Formats: sequence, structure tokens, C-alpha cells
Amino acid sequence: LHVMKTHATTAALAIVPWFILGIEAFSVPRPNIRSPTQLASTTTPASADALQSTNNDVESSKRTLGSQELLMLPRQYRPKLDKGEDAFPSMSHVSVTLLSATPSIEALSQAIEMAMDTHPLLRCHVEGDGEPDERIDLFQMVRKGEPNPCTFVAPNEKTFTSKDVLRVVDVDGTDTDALAKSWQDNFSTDIDDGSWYKNASKGPLWRLTLHRLNNGDGQCALVFASNHAISDQGSVNMLVDQMIADVASIEESGKISNKATSQKIPMAMEDSVLGIENRWSDVQTEGISPSTLKYVADKAAEGFRNPVILPDSEKAGDSTLSAITTIMGQSAGGEIEAERKTVLQFRTLSKETTAALLEACRTNDVTITNALTAAAALTSSDFIDGGDAKAGTKRNYKVLQSLDMRRFGAQLDKCDTVACMAGSNDLMLGPIQDRSGETVRSNPESSENQKMFWALSREGRMQTNKFVSSDGPVHAVRVFDFAMTISDMNNLVDLTARSKDSQGRAYSAGISNNGVYERQAAVKRDDTSERGNIQIKHGKYEVLDVFYGTPHSRSGCLYSVSTITVDGSMKLTFNPASPIVSEETNAEYADAFVELLEKVVASSSSSPAGNFLSNLNISEGSLSLVAAACGAVGIAIHAGAWSEFFTNLSVMKDNVADPKDFWDAVNFWIFFAVGHPLLQPILWISDVLHGSPGPMVLDLVPASFLMANILFIGLTAFSKEFRNALNVAALSAFLTYVGAGLDGQAGLGDFNLQLNDSYQGQVVKGCPAYEDVRQPSMNDFDLDKYQGKWYEQKFHDWTQFKEVYDTTLDIKLTPDRLGWIDDFGVKGPAPDSAKLSWDKSPVANGAHYFLFGRVDANDPPGILREKGFGVEFPDYIVDVKKDPTTGEYTEAIQFQCLERGGVRVFEGINFMSRNPVMTEEELTAMHQRAKAAGMYPYGAAPEQMHTVARRGVDEPQIDNNWQQMWHAIGVDRLLELLTESIEDGGR
Repeated sequence: LHVMKTHATTAALAIVPWFILGIEAFSVPRPNIRSPTQLASTTTPASADALQSTNNDVESSKRTLGSQELLMLPRQYRPKLDKGEDAFPSMSHVSVTLLSATPSIEALSQAIEMAMDTHPLLRCHVEGDGEPDERIDLFQMVRKGEPNPCTFVAPNEKTFTSKDVLRVVDVDGTDTDALAKSWQDNFSTDIDDGSWYKNASKGPLWRLTLHRLNNGDGQCALVFASNHAISDQGSVNMLVDQMIADVASIEESGKISNKATSQKIPMAMEDSVLGIENRWSDVQTEGISPSTLKYVADKAAEGFRNPVILPDSEKAGDSTLSAITTIMGQSAGGEIEAERKTVLQFRTLSKETTAALLEACRTNDVTITNALTAAAALTSSDFIDGGDAKAGTKRNYKVLQSLDMRRFGAQLDKCDTVACMAGSNDLMLGPIQDRSGETVRSNPESSENQKMFWALSREGRMQTNKFVSSDGPVHAVRVFDFAMTISDMNNLVDLTARSKDSQGRAYSAGISNNGVYERQAAVKRDDTSERGNIQIKHGKYEVLDVFYGTPHSRSGCLYSVSTITVDGSMKLTFNPASPIVSEETNAEYADAFVELLEKVVASSSSSPAGNFLSNLNISEGSLSLVAAACGAVGIAIHAGAWSEFFTNLSVMKDNVADPKDFWDAVNFWIFFAVGHPLLQPILWISDVLHGSPGPMVLDLVPASFLMANILFIGLTAFSKEFRNALNVAALSAFLTYVGAGLDGQAGLGDFNLQLNDSYQGQVVKGCPAYEDVRQPSMNDFDLDKYQGKWYEQKFHDWTQFKEVYDTTLDIKLTPDRLGWIDDFGVKGPAPDSAKLSWDKSPVANGAHYFLFGRVDANDPPGILREKGFGVEFPDYIVDVKKDPTTGEYTEAIQFQCLERGGVRVFEGINFMSRNPVMTEEELTAMHQRAKAAGMYPYGAAPEQMHTVARRGVDEPQIDNNWQQMWHAIGVDRLLELLTESIEDGGR
């Protein structure tokens, strides 16, 4: 299920705040969820807010839709409908079966009506609007309650006939080319038909179109189209086989000789995989295990691989930032205006090539699906540069691999009836050099090229085996069911589909391989004890071709391929979205894909490779599980702080009239909340570098450090387990560090991130007025005397870093006196922060950046307006100390405060002196003046401030091999040019 996987990273990033915000909603069960064993004939009353049914007087079987079905239906989002926006479109499913002969309309109509009698979802409609009692979070996406769930209602008496679903197209012509054009046009229209939802309250949710030639005989095409919520390709194969067999029987004997057994309404996929009464609404957190948390962490960590999702001709945004933007209720990068549609190509792999491919896969110990995913990644590498070749470029490819979820977990559904049990897992393949597919096709006999293809195939096999053996399908279903139950996932799909940054893409490529047509089970029949298999031929009707697909036009994969093998020959459908992939590019991609398979198998030879993990004797999943468990503990420790943060964020959003003001403040917070934790591993690695033993290389780097790096890179490159664990650990450490900042446990001076944080157990909201903190020393304040160089002594300010030292502020007015510039000088890291590497830093001798602001004539003297990172806030000069002789200012206390909607987002307090060093007595006196100003609740108490480290004033500039290297490559000059550029821009 590609849309479900499209938002795996987003859901993983969002799961922590959703869990905190939605805890009340999680405990509210969804009503009317029934398993097939609990179904009974009922009369369903109409509801004023529900999708209205015209069949309420008929005895019916019913079942609440599962989460996967709600995504495809789809469940709507009332806040957007109330604004007059269009309803979310349905996801369609289209399949065409080409037959050697054309059935009569009478026989086909009878077969259709028998199919409706057999399969409840073919005669169903949907009742209920699925709206929650309320949405309880900041972004209006966390749901509480569901009094009127979307429900399949299948009348036990027939309410539809074949006339409601059968369409007949008489093709103008007698040759197969005309027939192909007719059904392909139909396929193209139906695959992007998102209008099924509009008719869901009445039904039916499917149709069948017969394309026949004018001569009334010869080949024909049956095009099945449906709302994907009721069908997948496996069940459609069974359905079409049933109808063909029944047509043959009717035309031979005038009746159906062995009728199909009527089935009960099928269970939802969640019930088939998780077990009856084991959905989130039934078990809630009892269903969550450490393995589930590891699955979520692994999904989130995939973003660190930065897989390519758009060709170079299109611009993709940052995946992590896009995910954050989406969960906050906006389309990343703004909304795209161009409408996308599916472009189609159909290809056939000959029986000989298909057989050779199967044999080559067996030789190399992989499945055909593994080979197809490798072919998809390699072929994608030929087109990803958008025609502008970039020599040596390597990229990671995220390939969606479709799965039949009946095979996993409890395995309760046996494909007895038409239903949708579609799912998927993600493969991360790469890095792959651009144009690698072209390289393989041009020289398939090369051992290196053969090794490349089959190594990628084995990598796909290994990842798939790991996913299955670790109960990945169960975790995937449980996590998605959780997210869909408590949130409006369909709105996330819509936001991503409209995003300029992603254009709805989340995968480099996708493969759906439906296997061998005639090996799938046929429908159960009354006079047969065992189910047989689907047949290629029934009477005069022989199945020639089967092609199928679901749309990726709205959301899904960059390149998409669907395959099925019929009578020994593989049939391939290529269905990406235009204009991202043009008609011409899709045709070239299809030809290249088929050619790659043909040439590889023609030249294939076995090249078995060992499993690196097995050589290390590390059980798969163990490292990632440990990392995820540690991360979960770290997040849980700070859960209260996260909850407080999102509560304050919600208040702020509600109280800010202009959304831009809200987002500017949030982005300001995010920038520095992310910056601090990213600095920590850099400092740690620097100390490891300079503390490593052994001889030096070029008198700069210890040889032992280089060797350790080679080993680490090799381990990362060859061990998927280690790489995954590293990604999970990094994400866990990041969330834990930010949580500590919210909790006030990561340094109150430089990383006290909480909004409206507390002091001595009391929450202090918002910012004070200037008059509330202004001290008498500010009477007759002279801004000219305030200019000049200041030495920062202490600060409470998360826009600064405790790891720097010798901080200075050189403040001057612009010539027109309407603005001011602050030349902020720093050195870093401080000796105590990086004991072994501080003097090797490129900024050990200093760097500068500039703050800019304005002087507002309407403000009282002592207030400067500071602007940076998209926000403006007042910079209060609260107190100055004057030289008793000259009257010059010798000490100053600054206080910056940013408030939005009654919520304090940021406070900055700076103790400054004209002297580089102050005594403890002088600093204590400054604290007392700050206390008198009422600033302790905002962070001015001694324990809340960081003391800026300083080297001796007379210490010489640092000079060593590293500084000489930085000078030789021009780093110091680059910093000077950057400083001049920034200063000139500020002027």
C-alpha cells in the first residue's frame, strides 16, 4: 500500500507529539467494529451526519472500515470541507484482462450478478462520515472519539444488477491495435478517477467495461475498475477467473454448473494481520512493544539516507523539514498548482526471457521480485539526472516493494472473496552511481556489472527477510492503524500531495509483483470440497494478457512498475505521474527496464556473496532494537516537558492572528533547538581526533584516527544492521537532547528551550513591559555612550552556545541613527569544552557575525529593536553602571524577549562590561541589580546563567600546524570576506 508507506517518515517524526497530545483521544474506542464472526443481519438506521444510504430498508451485513480502507476510500477531513475545499479523491484500482474470444452480453451479465451474490463488497455502499467528536490538538489533526464511523454495508438481498456496473464499448475497427487503443484509453481514464467517493453512499464501488471489436468475435478486453478500498489484484484475479468460468459454463450448458459459494463480508486487513479485536481501538498501548518502537525509529531514520525522490529537473525540499512542516498542517514549500496525471506504458517479457530470469534468480538465491527491485533502482539511475549527466554522482534509492498482507501476522484472510489486503515494505538501495543501468546494459557480460545487479538483488532479499523475520508487517499495520485512528492521516496525504517540495513523491521507484496468475487460488464452489487454482483457459476463453495498476499521480513513487506472469510471460505496467515523468521519458524508462532484464539474464552467472552481518555474528535487528529502546527511555524521561511545550504552542497558535507571525516564531525556535544538539558530536569527534595515539600523518592527523575512520566507514557501508542502529541512535539522541532542553536539564544558560518556562515552581507567562524592568540608572540614557566594544561576561540565551569563549559585542549606530549594528565576536570551542582540540579549530582565533536592528522613535530611550532569523523583538537595556568620573557606561544588562500570543518564545539576558574580566563581587552586584529589576523569573539568577570563558588578555594568537593549514587554504580570508559581506549588507 504505497500511500501508507509514503508517510512512514512523517508518521514516525510525528508520533511523539501525537502520543502526548492525543493521550486522551487514544482511550476512546471506535464504536461498531465487528469481526466477521460477530456479523449479524441488521437494519441500519440513517444518521443525519452520515453518508446517506438509499438501502436502509434491506437486511444487511456491515463492518466498520479498517484504517487501510479509510485511506483509500478516503475518510474526509471536515475542516477543509467547511472551507469549501474539494473532497479528497479516492484511490482507484484498475486491471485489464485480454481474452481470446468475446462473451455474449447475456452470459457476461449473468456472471456479473453471480459475482455480486458471491462477494459482499461488490454490492456494498458506505455509511457514516467518520468525523470525530472533536479535534484536540494545535494543528487540528488529533481525533477524539468517532460516533459515526465509515461502515461497509452489504445488503444480503441484491440491490444492484449487472446494468449498474457493466459498460460495453464497441471498438471502431477489427484489428487488435484498435482494441488495444480502446482499452488503454479506458485504463488511463479510470486509473486517475478519484470520484468513487462521491458515489460511496449509494454504491456500487466498482465497474466492468467490455471492449469488443465490431465483428463481435475474436479478442476482447475486460477492464475492471474500483475504489481500491474493496479490491486488490489477487482478489480481482480470482473474481475475473470466476466470471470467465461462469460465462463458459453458461454458454455451454445454459447455466452455471457449479456455483461459487457465497462469502461473508471480508475482514479488514488489520484484523487479518493483527488478529480479531486487536486493533488500536481494542488494545491501545498494550499492542506496543519495543520492537514496534524500533520499527518507528527505523522508519524515521530512513530520512538520514536522503533518498532521491525527484529528478534533478525538479527541486526537492529537505525531507526532515518537509515532514515537520506537514505535521504542522502546511504543504512543504507551498502548494503546487500543476495537476498531475498517470502516464502509461505496457510491455511484455517473452516466455524465454521470463524463464531465464527465474533460473538466474534461483542460481543467485533471490526471488524475481528481488531482481525487479534491483532493475527499478538501476533503471531509475539512468533518468534521475534529468538529462544533465553529472559524472561520479551517487545516490540512494528508496524502492517500495508491494506485499500481499494475507501472508503475514495472524494470516486470517484466505482470499476467499474480493477485498483489499495490500501492503508494502521499503528497500533502501545504494549509493548507486548515476547511469548505472546504462552501464550494465552496455556491457552485461562484465563480471562487475553482473555483480552490481545481483548484489542489489541480494540486498533487497536481505532487507525483505529482515522485515518479515522481525514482524515488520505486523508493526507496520499496527503503527499505521494507530496513526489513522487518532489522527487525520488523509490530510497528511493531501498536504504532501500538494507540496511543491515533494510533489507527492516519497519513493524513488516502486515494484508491485503479483506473481504467477495461474498459481493463485480460484473461488470456492459449492460442489467442490477444495479450491482449485485459477485457469488460463475456460472453454474457448483463453487469458492472453493481464495488466494492472494503482495511481501514483497524487502520491507515491517517482517511477512505478506493476508486474504479473501469465502463461509463462511477464506482463509489465509502467504508470508514473506526469508532468514529473513525461510520456516520452516513461516510454524510454519502460524500454530500458525490459532491456536491462533481457541482457542481464542472457549473460547471467552465479556470483554468491556472503552476508556481512553473519560474518560479524551479530543477530539482525539487535543493535537497532537496543538503540530504539534507549531512545524510547530518553524520550519518556522528558515526556512532561514535551507535553508542556506543545500545549504552549497550541495556545500561541490560537492567539496569534497572522499565521506568518506564528510560523516565524516557531522557525526561530526550531533553528536553535536543532543547532545545539548538532554541535555536540562535532566537538566529541574533534577531541577523539586529537587524542588518538600513534604517529602523525602530515603532522596533522594521527594514523590511528585515520585507520579507525576507515574501519568505521567500512562497517557503515557494509553492515546494514550497524547503519540502521547508528541512524536510530542519532535520532534518539537528538530527541532526548532537545527534550532535556525543554526540561531545563541541558544547561539553563544556553539551552533552556521551554516556552513560558517556570521559576521556582511558578510558570511565568509572556514578556514584561520595559517599564516593569527598567532601572533608575537608565534616566537620561545616552545611546552614544552605549556604543562601542563590550565584553560579555554571562548570559541566559539559547541563541548562544556555551562552547564559545572571549565573546565581545561591538555596537554602533548607522549614520542616519535609525539603525544599529552589533559586531558579535566569538572564539571557539572554549578550552574547557574541547580540551584536546580547542586550539585546532578554524575559529580558534575568532570569527564575527552581525546582528542588525533599528531605533524606533516611538520607543522610550533604552529600547533597541533587534531583527534576525525572521523575527523582530525588543532589546531592553535594563541597567547601566556609570564611571563616577567620566560618566561613561562601564557595565550594562541587556534583556531581549520574544512573545507571541501571550507565550514567551525566547528570552535573552546578557551581562556586559567594558573590561574583559570582572571580579566575583562585581558579578554578584550585577545579579543583585537584575534581581531588583525583577529579572530572576526570566533567567537572571546565578544558577540560570552561563559564565563566558576567557583566555588571558595578553595571550598571543594561537599558531600551530592546524592554524597554518587553515591559513594556507584561505579559511581566515574567507571568514573576513564573509564578515565584510554581512556588514555591508546590514548597512
